[in-house]
Order: sequence, then C-alpha cells, then structure tokens
Amino acid sequence: MKRGTKLATASGSLVALTLLAGSVAAPPPAPPGPGGVGSSMVPVGLVSFDSCADALTELRAAATAAVGPYGFAGESVLLSDGALGAAKSSARTLAGAAGPAAEVAHSTTNNHEAGVDEPDLVKTDGRRIVTVTNGVLRVVDPVGRQLTGKLDLTDGRAESYWAEQRLLLLGDRALVLAAEVSTPAGSFRSTRPAGATRLLLVDLTGDPRLLGTYRIQGHTVDARLTGATARVAVRAGAQLEFPVGGKGSDRVRTERNRKVIARAGVEAWLPEYEWTAGGERHTGRVGCDRLSRPERMTGSTTLTVLSFDLTADRLGDGDPVGVVADADTVYGTATSLYLAGQRPAPMARTARWRPAPTDQVTEIYQFGTGTPGRPRFLAAGSVPGWLINQYALSEWDGHLRVATTTGDLWGEGRTSESAVRVLRREAGALVPVGMVGGLGRGERIYSVRYLGPVAYVVTFRQTDPLYSLDLADPTAPAVTGELKITGYSAYLHPLPDGRLLGVGQEADRDGRAEGVQVSLFDVRDPARPTRLNQWHLPRTWSSVDHDPHAFLYRPDTGLLALPVNEGIRLLRVTADTISEIGAVTHPVVRQGDGRQSWTWKPPVRRALVIGDVLWTVSEAGLRASDPATAQSLSWIATT
Repeated sequence: MKRGTKLATASGSLVALTLLAGSVAAPPPAPPGPGGVGSSMVPVGLVSFDSCADALTELRAAATAAVGPYGFAGESVLLSDGALGAAKSSARTLAGAAGPAAEVAHSTTNNHEAGVDEPDLVKTDGRRIVTVTNGVLRVVDPVGRQLTGKLDLTDGRAESYWAEQRLLLLGDRALVLAAEVSTPAGSFRSTRPAGATRLLLVDLTGDPRLLGTYRIQGHTVDARLTGATARVAVRAGAQLEFPVGGKGSDRVRTERNRKVIARAGVEAWLPEYEWTAGGERHTGRVGCDRLSRPERMTGSTTLTVLSFDLTADRLGDGDPVGVVADADTVYGTATSLYLAGQRPAPMARTARWRPAPTDQVTEIYQFGTGTPGRPRFLAAGSVPGWLINQYALSEWDGHLRVATTTGDLWGEGRTSESAVRVLRREAGALVPVGMVGGLGRGERIYSVRYLGPVAYVVTFRQTDPLYSLDLADPTAPAVTGELKITGYSAYLHPLPDGRLLGVGQEADRDGRAEGVQVSLFDVRDPARPTRLNQWHLPRTWSSVDHDPHAFLYRPDTGLLALPVNEGIRLLRVTADTISEIGAVTHPVVRQGDGRQSWTWKPPVRRALVIGDVLWTVSEAGLRASDPATAQSLSWIATT
C-alpha cells in the first residue's frame, strides 16, 4: 500500500487579514516535507496597499520586472517581497438530483457542491425552463410545452450575439452572464485581448423584463450562487497599451514597454465598471482600498470578486474586492469561495516554449462567503503543479484537498506524476499537512472525484489507472486500490450503493482515442475497484469530457443523458449494467442573409427532466421526449 506523507504544522502566528480592515498577514515558513510537499513552496498571503500612491509604486515595480519585449505573455518574472519593499521606499452534489421540494420533481444543474449553484446555459425550477442562446433569453412553459416569454439582451451589440452566455436562477430573478470581446487595433494589451463582462438582471414575473445591468473591464472566470448572493470572479489584464512593430532588439522592445508602464497611472490596474437601473446610470472604479496583493506578483492581472443580491431590483456597484493576481479556476462551497491559478513563471527556452517543470505552482485564495455581501479574505497558499479543473479541489472536515500534476509531459523522458495534498487553514495561510504522491508517473490527471473521506483519481497516457484514496487522516492520506484499463474517464460521478460512473474515451494500447466510453465501477472495496460494465460508441466525442454541466443522471430511474456528437444518447444504468435507450436529435437549421442561404445542425447541449418528460436544448430549440423510449413529444423552435 502506498502511504502518504505526514507533515509538521508551521510554527509562528499570523495576523488575520480581512480586506475590510486592510491589515497584513505574514505567512509562516513552509513546513518541511519530502518530495517538495512544503519545502519548495513559497507561502502566499495578501497584503493591502497603504494608499493609491503606494499601490502605483508597487504595481509599476512588479510590472516593470515582469514585462518582456512582447508584453507580459511568456516573459513574466516574479518580483520578491523584498524587492517590492525596496521599491516602496523611493479571492458535491449528486447531479440531476432534485433540488428543494417543488410542485414538480425536476433535475438541477450538475453542480460540484451541494448548496452552491453554478451558471449554465439553461435553468429550471420545475415551473419553467429558462434558456439563453444568441443573446436572447427565453422562457418555456413545460406543462403547456410552449414559449411564454422572450427578451433580447444584445442591445444591438454584435459581440453579445456571438459570445456564449450563461445564467443563474433564483425565484423570479435571472442573472445573465455575458461577454464582450474586442481587440484594440495597433496595440497589445497586457496578456489578453480587451473586453468586458456584462451582467443583466431579469425579472421573470410576467413577460421577462430587464431590471438592471452591470459592466466591468475583464473576462468572467466563473460565478457561484449561495443563498440569494451571486458572486462573480472577473480577471482583467492591466490596461497597458504596448506598441506593436517598430525596430530594435528584444532589449530595446522591453525598455520601450517599461516606459509605457512608467507613464501609467494607478487606474491601469483598477478595473472600471458601470451599472444601470431603469433610467439611472452610474460609473465607478475598483478603489485602492479594495485592492490587495500576494507576497509575489507580476502586476499583469487583477482579479475582482463581485457580490450581488438577486432579490434586489438592481445590481448596484457589486461591492468589489480586488487582488493583483490571476486565476482560471473557481471552486465554491456553502461557506467558502476559492480562486486558483498557476503562478506566472519564466518560460523555458525550448522548442515548445513551455513553462519549466520546476516552475509549475498553483496559487489558491480562500474567501469566506457564509454571510451575504462582500466576501472576506480567509487564507492563501500554494501547491506544486497544475489543476485539471474545479473537481481537483474539495473542502471537507476543515481541510482543502488539492490534486495536481507536476513535471514534464512532453518528450521521451516524461517526468510527470500526480499527487493529492491536504491543506489546513492556519491564521491566514493554507498550510500543507499531508500528501500522497507518485500517481500515474509519466501521465497526467484526467479526472478527480472526492466523496467525503475518499477520493478517486484518473490518470492517463496509454492506459487508465483509476486510483482509490483514503483521506480520512489528513496527515497520512494513502492509495488503497488501483484499476488499470484502456481509455480514460474525464468525468467521474457517484452512484448509489458504492458505484461510480466514468465518462470519457476508450483508447487502444497506444493511447489513441477510439470514441465515447461510459464505465460503471464497483468501488465498495477500496482495495479492489472493478469495472462492472462498459458502453462504447466508436468514433464519437462528448462535451462531458470538458463540461460536467452537460451530464445528466437521475438516480430514481437510472436515466443517463449524454451529449454525443450532435445529439443526446439516453442510457439506463442499473446496479451492474449499462444499456442504451435511444438517441434524441434536433433538426437541421436553415438560415440566410437575403443573398445566400445555408444549413447547419446545432449540437444538443443540455438535457433536463421535469416530471416524467425529458427536455433537450440546442440553439435550434427545445425538444420534449419520453425518457423511457427517446420518442419525441413536442418541438419548440427558437430560430
């Protein structure tokens, strides 16, 4: 049996930091541990700025050190806290299970954690179905099987029409999350194209009605709804227009970019926002007193966490909290919001220009969201490696479990391996207390699922090891079992009675994908996980591989609905078998612009259940079907 590593807790005390009070958290030294569990990690904390002048000095210093000849992309260099000081002196649920009691039983979004809703393309409360496609919000009556409301949200914006939109639903309120994307001509802005996040609050009583809007610089990382409070994380590149073209060496270009930074005001790092309510229009900017920084930063990106009360008649200013850091993963529980992302690192000058394996570090920021309103900063930490997605994170019994892959994934001498680390919050820091490593040497993580004190990890290169882990003792996590089969599972879902469902791809002995695969595992014996049954459809793909919201399972009937290619496959899962019911497809759409016409077949993106009817959703419309036979009952076109 592979045992984990027990770590000593860090000594010393910290002053708890809250973003409201603006106090300073001084993280403890990393505890010792083999395999780089703690000793190689620089602790991460948040420090507030004393003033806007102080913020500008430190931000300029960090950005100047990080910028390269072509901006921040691939050339970032960390500026240590000491250098900053010198410069100063001159943020589980069983999917498909019914939510709170309602008049009609219905499925819900396949969320990661109970009590936390995630934005998606479609929502239902059993009384209605709300979708948002191509900038139009639609409301469907599932009983009458008809469209009862429609609201155009584009406001004449072409980018709103093409950008994907998602929504959250609470009672008679819908919050739509949209994106605006544009690239300024003749300039290179930070590490990302310019753009904005647009939020729209819609009243669903009667005909859908727009109550208010919110727009802020940057792109949505993700959002979570706990209680009546929606929290939205936005990442914004520093508004620095570096010149494109021109003559000169890399050194000359770098100096030219540094001059741009030297001329920038503090507003380049403080995202601007605008909100409306009825005829009112208000503008503002994230304040210096709302901004904090980690011990190390590059000054290239600002993360902003916004909070909105969805029972109100307006969105307001979002009560923003900012961190000069980056993140691409959001994980939420009923009381915490975690933002995680890879620390910017110098790029290894290899043929692939990839990050050096030793520089792979994921930074994690924890915010308290147990009460309405602005989140409180609770703790921060870092772990080696990178996350596959939010399912690599799990909070349980006062600890955060984190699964990452480290090492080189390319070439013949692959050094990659994976590990699960257990962190505990101590006085403002996420401190590692245990680790189990050595998972899938030469491979990477494809999926993770935590179920209380147990975890399952899938790694893959040519075969699919499914590892079962015992995390009951956070200081000594251990591998208890392993199953090797061909292919991989990109998403794992718990079933009743010690079963586990895996969705991914079958593969040949050389690791080449061969089509969608659904595996039914028996994990009642932690030492001997076994596969009971398999469903495989050659030469196909499923969006569940990268989007768990596309997965629907009903434990009461055993119904499994999966997007496969352009349609939905319906399967029935029993205690030891997987069988196919049939397929649901949507019609081909014919469109034109007056001069020419064309046809296309939008993929079916989602499936949901209301009562005894299966509803499927695509850009073409919604189809009601019998889940027991896949027979069509009704079609509602939306094009």
